[in-house]
Amino acid sequence: MFDKAEFIISNTDYQKCPAPDKPEFAFIGRSNVGKSSLINMMTARKGLAKTSGSPGKTQLINHFLIDESWYLVDLPGYGYAKTSKKNRSAWELMIQDYLLNRENLQIVFVLIDSRLEPQRIDIEFTQWLGESGVPLALVFTKADKQSMNKSQQSIAKFKKVMKQTWADLPMIFLSSSETGLGKAELSEYIEHILES
Repeated sequence: MFDKAEFIISNTDYQKCPAPDKPEFAFIGRSNVGKSSLINMMTARKGLAKTSGSPGKTQLINHFLIDESWYLVDLPGYGYAKTSKKNRSAWELMIQDYLLNRENLQIVFVLIDSRLEPQRIDIEFTQWLGESGVPLALVFTKADKQSMNKSQQSIAKFKKVMKQTWADLPMIFLSSSETGLGKAELSEYIEHILES
């Protein structure tokens, strides 16, 4: 598990991010998917990432230094957020620039609400990452809000849609920031990437 987590910097431009001298792991998802809660669960720090009931709380690229050896990056959510079209496209550009140009980025964890049918916006975003050659893994969130069986069905539906265009599917995790489900698996996966 990760012992130390500290907030470093927030900004709107990948070129102003910390020097790319440490491995970086980014978390992204649709607004209100539970991203900040998952980051807080992973680092065992309640208020590290700001959580909010209203979608679109994260509007910047947020860097957290973990154990002084790697960065965890909290990216703005894509999709619905109470903001103007102009703001939204500026965000999209900011996220896109970061994902395509950040040389020390190891993997992007794309968070998906396990309670929903496959959403077009999630499918399109993962498709874009795949086509752009950005390594990714999927994290299905909010598993505590329904039965394990329901969550597994959601994952199976999502995989079925992906298989229409993907030869190999990315790694998939199921999580709950309420119960801690998925924390050990995600931590091990990050450690495995760090070691290799």
